[in-house]
Amino acid sequence: MEPAGNQDFGHNHEFLGVSQERHERRTRLVIALTAVMMVIEVAAGAIFGSMALLADGWHMASHAAALSITALGYWLARRHAADPRFCFGTGKVGELAGFASALLLAFIAVFMAYESVLRLVNPVDIAFNQAIWVAAVGLVVNLVSALMLKEEHHGHGHGHDDHDDHDHGHDHSHDTDHNLKSAYMHVVADALTSVLAIVALSAGKFWGWVWLDPVMGIVGAAVISRWSWGLLRDTGRVLLDMNLSPELEQRIRRSLEQGGDQVSDLHLWRLGPGHLGAIVSIVSGRPQPNGFYRDKLAAFGQISHLTVEVHQRKGEGE
Repeated sequence: MEPAGNQDFGHNHEFLGVSQERHERRTRLVIALTAVMMVIEVAAGAIFGSMALLADGWHMASHAAALSITALGYWLARRHAADPRFCFGTGKVGELAGFASALLLAFIAVFMAYESVLRLVNPVDIAFNQAIWVAAVGLVVNLVSALMLKEEHHGHGHGHDDHDDHDHGHDHSHDTDHNLKSAYMHVVADALTSVLAIVALSAGKFWGWVWLDPVMGIVGAAVISRWSWGLLRDTGRVLLDMNLSPELEQRIRRSLEQGGDQVSDLHLWRLGPGHLGAIVSIVSGRPQPNGFYRDKLAAFGQISHLTVEVHQRKGEGE
Protein backbone atom coordinates (compact mmCIF):
# COMPACT_ATOMS: atom_id res chain seq x y z
CA MET A 1 0.00 0.00 0.00
CA GLU A 2 1.24 3.47 -0.84
CA PRO A 3 1.64 5.97 2.03
CA ALA A 4 -1.32 8.31 2.48
CA GLY A 5 -0.87 11.59 0.72
CA ASN A 6 1.79 10.57 -1.84
CA GLN A 7 -0.47 11.39 -4.75
CA ASP A 8 -0.81 14.99 -3.57
CA PHE A 9 2.91 15.56 -3.09
CA GLY A 10 3.68 19.24 -3.67
CA HIS A 11 0.04 20.39 -3.74
CA ASN A 12 -0.78 23.93 -2.65
CA HIS A 13 -3.00 25.07 0.21
CA GLU A 14 -4.74 28.00 -1.43
CA PHE A 15 -8.40 27.59 -0.50
CA LEU A 16 -9.83 30.98 -1.48
CA GLY A 17 -13.27 31.40 -3.01
CA VAL A 18 -13.40 31.31 -6.81
CA SER A 19 -15.08 34.76 -6.84
CA GLN A 20 -12.85 36.39 -4.23
CA GLU A 21 -11.32 38.97 -6.58
CA ARG A 22 -14.74 40.13 -7.77
CA HIS A 23 -16.14 40.19 -4.22
CA GLU A 24 -13.17 42.23 -3.00
CA ARG A 25 -13.55 44.75 -5.82
CA ARG A 26 -17.28 45.20 -5.21
CA THR A 27 -16.74 45.58 -1.47
CA ARG A 28 -14.35 48.47 -2.04
CA LEU A 29 -16.88 50.26 -4.27
CA VAL A 30 -19.59 49.80 -1.64
CA ILE A 31 -17.27 51.20 1.06
CA ALA A 32 -16.90 54.40 -0.97
CA LEU A 33 -20.68 54.73 -1.47
CA THR A 34 -21.37 54.01 2.20
CA ALA A 35 -18.82 56.53 3.45
CA VAL A 36 -20.27 59.35 1.34
CA MET A 37 -23.86 58.59 2.37
CA MET A 38 -22.83 58.23 6.01
CA VAL A 39 -21.49 61.79 6.12
CA ILE A 40 -24.67 63.12 4.51
CA GLU A 41 -27.05 61.26 6.85
CA VAL A 42 -25.21 62.04 10.10
CA ALA A 43 -25.06 65.73 9.21
CA ALA A 44 -28.70 65.80 8.10
CA GLY A 45 -29.90 63.90 11.17
CA ALA A 46 -28.17 66.36 13.49
CA ILE A 47 -29.44 69.40 11.56
CA PHE A 48 -33.04 68.22 11.08
CA GLY A 49 -33.40 66.55 14.49
CA SER A 50 -34.38 63.05 13.34
CA MET A 51 -33.29 60.16 15.57
CA ALA A 52 -34.26 57.62 12.93
CA LEU A 53 -32.15 59.48 10.36
CA LEU A 54 -29.26 60.02 12.78
CA ALA A 55 -29.38 56.35 13.79
CA ASP A 56 -29.32 55.38 10.13
CA GLY A 57 -26.31 57.63 9.58
CA TRP A 58 -24.30 56.30 12.51
CA HIS A 59 -25.39 52.83 11.54
CA MET A 60 -23.94 53.52 8.10
CA ALA A 61 -20.74 54.86 9.67
CA SER A 62 -20.23 51.67 11.61
CA HIS A 63 -21.01 49.68 8.48
CA ALA A 64 -18.29 51.55 6.62
CA ALA A 65 -15.93 50.27 9.32
CA ALA A 66 -17.40 46.78 9.09
CA LEU A 67 -17.05 46.77 5.31
CA SER A 68 -13.45 47.83 5.77
CA ILE A 69 -12.99 44.70 7.90
CA THR A 70 -14.41 42.68 5.00
CA ALA A 71 -12.00 44.30 2.54
CA LEU A 72 -9.09 43.77 4.95
CA GLY A 73 -10.03 40.11 5.30
CA TYR A 74 -9.95 39.64 1.53
CA TRP A 75 -6.60 41.41 1.26
CA LEU A 76 -4.98 39.40 4.07
CA ALA A 77 -6.30 36.10 2.71
CA ARG A 78 -4.99 36.90 -0.78
CA ARG A 79 -1.62 38.22 0.40
CA HIS A 80 -0.85 35.21 2.62
CA ALA A 81 -2.53 32.53 0.49
CA ALA A 82 0.82 30.81 -0.20
CA ASP A 83 2.30 31.39 3.28
CA PRO A 84 3.36 27.96 4.65
CA ARG A 85 2.71 29.12 8.21
CA PHE A 86 -1.00 28.68 7.52
CA CYS A 87 -1.28 24.90 7.60
CA PHE A 88 -4.61 24.80 5.77
CA GLY A 89 -4.36 28.08 3.90
CA THR A 90 -6.05 31.40 4.55
CA GLY A 91 -9.58 30.45 3.53
CA LYS A 92 -10.87 31.07 7.06
CA VAL A 93 -9.62 34.65 7.24
CA GLY A 94 -12.94 35.60 5.69
CA GLU A 95 -14.79 33.72 8.44
CA LEU A 96 -12.81 35.62 11.08
CA ALA A 97 -13.61 38.93 9.36
CA GLY A 98 -17.27 37.95 9.17
CA PHE A 99 -17.31 37.07 12.87
CA ALA A 100 -15.76 40.44 13.75
CA SER A 101 -18.32 42.22 11.55
CA ALA A 102 -21.14 40.35 13.27
CA LEU A 103 -19.88 41.53 16.67
CA LEU A 104 -19.81 45.09 15.38
CA LEU A 105 -23.35 44.64 14.05
CA ALA A 106 -24.48 43.58 17.54
CA PHE A 107 -22.82 46.63 19.09
CA ILE A 108 -24.60 48.86 16.56
CA ALA A 109 -27.94 47.35 17.53
CA VAL A 110 -27.33 48.04 21.24
CA PHE A 111 -26.26 51.62 20.50
CA MET A 112 -29.33 52.22 18.31
CA ALA A 113 -31.67 50.89 21.00
CA TYR A 114 -30.03 53.05 23.67
CA GLU A 115 -30.21 56.26 21.63
CA SER A 116 -33.80 55.51 20.61
CA VAL A 117 -34.90 55.08 24.23
CA LEU A 118 -33.29 58.41 25.10
CA ARG A 119 -35.20 60.13 22.29
CA LEU A 120 -38.42 58.41 23.34
CA VAL A 121 -38.04 59.87 26.83
CA ASN A 122 -36.85 63.29 25.59
CA PRO A 123 -38.45 64.04 22.17
CA VAL A 124 -36.85 66.64 19.87
CA ASP A 125 -38.24 68.74 17.01
CA ILE A 126 -37.83 67.14 13.58
CA ALA A 127 -37.63 68.81 10.13
CA PHE A 128 -39.68 66.10 8.45
CA ASN A 129 -39.45 67.12 4.77
CA GLN A 130 -35.67 67.37 4.65
CA ALA A 131 -35.17 64.25 6.79
CA ILE A 132 -37.47 62.15 4.55
CA TRP A 133 -35.60 63.27 1.45
CA VAL A 134 -32.22 62.34 2.89
CA ALA A 135 -33.51 58.96 4.15
CA ALA A 136 -34.88 58.18 0.66
CA VAL A 137 -31.49 58.90 -0.92
CA GLY A 138 -29.87 56.67 1.72
CA LEU A 139 -32.28 53.86 0.88
CA VAL A 140 -31.38 54.04 -2.82
CA VAL A 141 -27.66 53.89 -2.00
CA ASN A 142 -28.23 50.91 0.30
CA LEU A 143 -30.24 49.00 -2.30
CA VAL A 144 -27.59 49.60 -4.96
CA SER A 145 -24.91 48.41 -2.53
CA ALA A 146 -26.92 45.30 -1.65
CA LEU A 147 -27.30 44.38 -5.33
CA MET A 148 -23.54 44.79 -5.80
CA LEU A 149 -22.77 42.48 -2.88
CA LYS A 150 -25.46 39.86 -3.43
CA GLU A 151 -23.96 36.42 -4.09
CA GLU A 152 -25.35 34.49 -7.02
CA HIS A 153 -26.63 31.60 -4.88
CA HIS A 154 -28.01 33.49 -1.86
CA GLY A 155 -31.00 31.52 -0.73
CA HIS A 156 -29.74 28.31 -2.32
CA GLY A 157 -27.69 26.94 0.56
CA HIS A 158 -29.42 23.59 0.54
CA GLY A 159 -28.47 20.17 -0.62
CA HIS A 160 -30.49 18.75 -3.49
CA ASP A 161 -32.77 15.86 -2.80
CA ASP A 162 -30.85 13.32 -4.83
CA HIS A 163 -30.23 9.64 -4.38
CA ASP A 164 -26.95 9.75 -6.25
CA ASP A 165 -23.99 9.42 -3.86
CA HIS A 166 -21.83 11.71 -5.93
CA ASP A 167 -21.60 15.44 -6.33
CA HIS A 168 -25.00 15.85 -7.98
CA GLY A 169 -26.14 16.60 -4.41
CA HIS A 170 -23.73 19.53 -4.16
CA ASP A 171 -24.26 21.41 -0.89
CA HIS A 172 -24.02 25.12 -1.64
CA SER A 173 -23.74 25.97 2.07
CA HIS A 174 -20.03 25.19 1.77
CA ASP A 175 -19.70 27.73 -1.05
CA THR A 176 -21.10 30.62 0.98
CA ASP A 177 -18.60 33.46 1.37
CA HIS A 178 -19.37 34.51 4.95
CA ASN A 179 -17.08 37.52 4.61
CA LEU A 180 -19.17 38.82 1.71
CA LYS A 181 -22.36 37.75 3.50
CA SER A 182 -21.41 39.90 6.49
CA ALA A 183 -20.93 42.92 4.20
CA TYR A 184 -24.23 42.13 2.46
CA MET A 185 -26.06 41.92 5.79
CA HIS A 186 -24.61 45.25 6.88
CA VAL A 187 -25.96 47.09 3.83
CA VAL A 188 -29.31 45.26 4.05
CA ALA A 189 -29.51 46.37 7.69
CA ASP A 190 -28.82 49.91 6.48
CA ALA A 191 -31.63 49.58 3.95
CA LEU A 192 -33.97 48.39 6.71
CA THR A 193 -33.17 51.34 8.97
CA SER A 194 -33.69 53.69 6.01
CA VAL A 195 -37.15 52.19 5.37
CA LEU A 196 -38.04 52.45 9.07
CA ALA A 197 -36.82 56.05 9.12
CA ILE A 198 -39.00 56.95 6.11
CA VAL A 199 -42.06 55.29 7.68
CA ALA A 200 -41.51 57.00 11.03
CA LEU A 201 -40.84 60.42 9.52
CA SER A 202 -43.87 60.17 7.23
CA ALA A 203 -46.11 59.23 10.16
CA GLY A 204 -44.72 62.14 12.17
CA LYS A 205 -45.29 64.57 9.32
CA PHE A 206 -48.86 63.58 8.41
CA TRP A 207 -50.29 62.37 11.75
CA GLY A 208 -48.01 63.95 14.32
CA TRP A 209 -46.70 60.60 15.60
CA VAL A 210 -43.33 61.93 16.67
CA TRP A 211 -42.94 59.01 19.08
CA LEU A 212 -42.80 56.59 16.13
CA ASP A 213 -39.34 57.87 15.14
CA PRO A 214 -37.50 56.43 18.19
CA VAL A 215 -39.81 53.38 18.27
CA MET A 216 -38.67 52.48 14.74
CA GLY A 217 -35.09 52.79 15.98
CA ILE A 218 -35.84 50.15 18.62
CA VAL A 219 -37.53 47.87 16.06
CA GLY A 220 -34.52 48.18 13.76
CA ALA A 221 -32.18 47.36 16.63
CA ALA A 222 -34.13 44.17 17.39
CA VAL A 223 -34.05 42.98 13.78
CA ILE A 224 -30.36 43.75 13.39
CA SER A 225 -29.61 41.87 16.62
CA ARG A 226 -31.26 38.79 15.14
CA TRP A 227 -29.20 39.05 11.95
CA SER A 228 -26.04 39.52 13.99
CA TRP A 229 -26.72 36.36 15.99
CA GLY A 230 -27.26 34.33 12.82
CA LEU A 231 -23.96 35.50 11.34
CA LEU A 232 -22.09 34.89 14.61
CA ARG A 233 -23.50 31.35 14.69
CA ASP A 234 -22.60 30.55 11.06
CA THR A 235 -19.06 31.93 11.16
CA GLY A 236 -18.43 30.50 14.64
CA ARG A 237 -19.28 27.00 13.44
CA VAL A 238 -16.72 27.27 10.64
CA LEU A 239 -14.04 28.71 12.91
CA LEU A 240 -14.57 25.80 15.33
CA ASP A 241 -14.32 23.23 12.50
CA MET A 242 -17.84 21.93 12.96
CA ASN A 243 -19.19 19.46 10.40
CA LEU A 244 -21.65 21.68 8.54
CA SER A 245 -23.18 18.91 6.44
CA PRO A 246 -23.96 15.58 8.17
CA GLU A 247 -25.88 14.61 5.04
CA LEU A 248 -22.76 14.99 2.89
CA GLU A 249 -20.79 12.96 5.45
CA GLN A 250 -23.30 10.12 5.14
CA ARG A 251 -23.04 10.13 1.36
CA ILE A 252 -19.27 9.95 1.60
CA ARG A 253 -19.52 7.02 4.01
CA ARG A 254 -21.91 5.16 1.71
CA SER A 255 -19.60 5.68 -1.23
CA LEU A 256 -16.51 4.42 0.60
CA GLU A 257 -18.23 1.45 2.25
CA GLN A 258 -19.49 -0.04 -0.99
CA GLY A 259 -17.85 -3.44 -1.38
CA GLY A 260 -17.63 -4.26 2.33
CA ASP A 261 -15.05 -1.74 3.54
CA GLN A 262 -15.69 0.14 6.79
CA VAL A 263 -15.07 3.81 7.53
CA SER A 264 -13.71 3.80 11.07
CA ASP A 265 -13.05 7.53 11.28
CA LEU A 266 -14.13 10.50 9.16
CA HIS A 267 -13.50 14.20 9.72
CA LEU A 268 -15.05 16.77 7.40
CA TRP A 269 -14.61 20.51 7.79
CA ARG A 270 -14.59 23.71 5.78
CA LEU A 271 -11.29 25.23 4.62
CA GLY A 272 -12.74 28.17 2.72
CA PRO A 273 -15.64 29.08 0.41
CA GLY A 274 -16.24 26.03 -1.79
CA HIS A 275 -13.38 24.05 -0.21
CA LEU A 276 -13.64 21.16 2.26
CA GLY A 277 -10.97 19.21 4.09
CA ALA A 278 -11.39 15.52 4.88
CA ILE A 279 -9.47 12.90 6.86
CA VAL A 280 -10.67 9.35 6.32
CA SER A 281 -9.63 6.10 8.01
CA ILE A 282 -10.76 2.87 6.32
CA VAL A 283 -10.66 -0.71 7.60
CA SER A 284 -10.79 -3.35 4.88
CA GLY A 285 -10.49 -7.12 4.51
CA ARG A 286 -8.96 -6.54 1.08
CA PRO A 287 -7.19 -3.16 1.26
CA GLN A 288 -6.73 -1.27 -1.99
CA PRO A 289 -4.14 1.42 -2.79
CA ASN A 290 -4.93 4.94 -1.63
CA GLY A 291 -5.69 5.95 -5.18
CA PHE A 292 -8.67 3.59 -5.27
CA TYR A 293 -10.37 5.45 -2.41
CA ARG A 294 -9.29 8.86 -3.66
CA ASP A 295 -10.93 8.12 -6.99
CA LYS A 296 -14.19 7.37 -5.17
CA LEU A 297 -14.02 10.68 -3.33
CA ALA A 298 -13.06 12.62 -6.46
CA ALA A 299 -16.77 12.65 -7.33
CA PHE A 300 -17.28 14.96 -4.33
CA GLY A 301 -15.72 17.99 -5.96
CA GLN A 302 -15.82 20.12 -2.82
CA ILE A 303 -13.06 18.09 -1.11
CA SER A 304 -9.91 20.10 -1.78
CA HIS A 305 -7.60 18.56 0.84
CA LEU A 306 -7.82 14.84 1.50
CA THR A 307 -5.91 12.45 3.75
CA VAL A 308 -6.67 8.71 3.48
CA GLU A 309 -5.54 5.96 5.87
CA VAL A 310 -6.17 2.31 4.98
CA HIS A 311 -5.90 -0.49 7.56
CA GLN A 312 -6.04 -4.27 7.20
CA ARG A 313 -8.94 -5.82 9.11
CA LYS A 314 -7.55 -8.21 11.72
CA GLY A 315 -7.79 -11.90 10.83
CA GLU A 316 -8.36 -11.32 7.12
CA GLY A 317 -6.01 -11.30 4.12
CA GLU A 318 -2.26 -11.46 4.37
